[in-house]
Amino acid sequence: MEKTVRTRFAPSPTGFMHVGNLRTALFEYLIARSQHGQFVLRIEDTDQERLVEGAVDVIYDTLRQVGMDHDEGPDNGGEYGPYVQSERKDLYLPYAKRLVEEGKAYYCFCTKERLASLHDENGLGGYDRHCRDLPKEEVEALLQAGTPYVIRQKMPIDGSTTFHDAVFGDITIENKELEDQVLVKSDGYPTYNFANVIDDHLMHITHVVRGCEYLTSTPKYNLLYEAFGWEVPIYVHLPLIMGKNEDGSVSKLSKRHGSTSFNGLVEEGYLPETIVNYIALLGWCPKDNREVFTLPELCEVFSIDGISKAPSVFDYEKLNWFNGEYLRRKTPEEFTRMALPYYRQVFGEEEKDWAVLTSILQPRVTKLKEIPGMIGFLRELPEYPVDFFINKKSKANLENAGPMLQAAIQVLEEVPVWDVTTLHDTLMDLAKKLEVKNGTLLWPVRIAAAGMMVTPGGAMEILAILGREEALRRLRLGLAKVQG
Repeated sequence: MEKTVRTRFAPSPTGFMHVGNLRTALFEYLIARSQHGQFVLRIEDTDQERLVEGAVDVIYDTLRQVGMDHDEGPDNGGEYGPYVQSERKDLYLPYAKRLVEEGKAYYCFCTKERLASLHDENGLGGYDRHCRDLPKEEVEALLQAGTPYVIRQKMPIDGSTTFHDAVFGDITIENKELEDQVLVKSDGYPTYNFANVIDDHLMHITHVVRGCEYLTSTPKYNLLYEAFGWEVPIYVHLPLIMGKNEDGSVSKLSKRHGSTSFNGLVEEGYLPETIVNYIALLGWCPKDNREVFTLPELCEVFSIDGISKAPSVFDYEKLNWFNGEYLRRKTPEEFTRMALPYYRQVFGEEEKDWAVLTSILQPRVTKLKEIPGMIGFLRELPEYPVDFFINKKSKANLENAGPMLQAAIQVLEEVPVWDVTTLHDTLMDLAKKLEVKNGTLLWPVRIAAAGMMVTPGGAMEILAILGREEALRRLRLGLAKVQG
């Protein structure tokens, strides 16, 4: 019988959800869903000193916003709970003591001062295995006296350890490079590495997914699995995520490149579905050249053999392109609902024809946060020079701007209904009657209405949004400007 694929996302609640963490969660989710398996959420809070209040809520909120539902976790339970490591605290020490009894681990009574003395001024140096072969009687006496201790794993000193990774292939590490790692700390809490192995085994995790910076520590995990006689999971190490530097070089993604947390990107105006789609392509390539995927579509097409070894570059320009694509795929009603808070930043409680505003912005916006800057001119007419009325392509100049505006004002004052269609038909008829190119009429009308050379939308849309009174006021001001 084929084993059910089970992956787990096991974040530490230490603050924001970095895009690297989110990509790990996404790939774990996709591996599980693409193979009709299960995705488990486990909170790894064994490092009590680094815990940040509210960070667990950030994890839940992020997964909810991106649509990654977990089959088991602290909030919805499951048969292998509890799913918070601190609630499993009493479970780890017996496993560590079992290894001590079998001669595969040992009590270490070294003080912090002694351990610090083993490192040079650069912090380099490793544990010298001082307690590895203490006589049994001495160990018993120290335990009886209540001497603080940690439990360390006895690592092989000679030879090498080889493991297979689904992305990077066979990796070999010389055993002499492996320190006798701490399994249980003096406060009774397990180390991250130890708790991980115990929990993954007890929760029947089949695939362990993480960043390639953990490649060299994987033999430590394998040696623990072997020490217990447990089956080793499939390892999937993900390539590094890099950021572009100003000089064109790349380095590991950090805050100097831009927002690196999910929350930060959302605050900048990127949609959660955009972020998910984009980070799915950071280190994974679909079999065709398609780029835009919904999360359910990714679940259909994802496969481990599409994951790359090469580092991937987080490109904010590409993310902008993705975001624009997603915004354009929204219905006008959805876009208006999402954009309304940004419309309100400009217009306050004043009601406008939001549908017209959406019709000009949706094809152009890449981030919702850009909207107030793009439409500020609709709230207040900017100061602009008279030269704006000159445009060679439209055959618009300072001589004909006045007559064009005068004619436009006259017909617009009589327009029965102030909407885009009526304004369009009225001005098109006027251009025909004046026997001029449409642009010769519309260029000065748009400049007078907007006070800007480049605007989202044309003259008709701008006039419609401004409303009859404000639009005619601006056209008259423009006329006065060209008449000098």
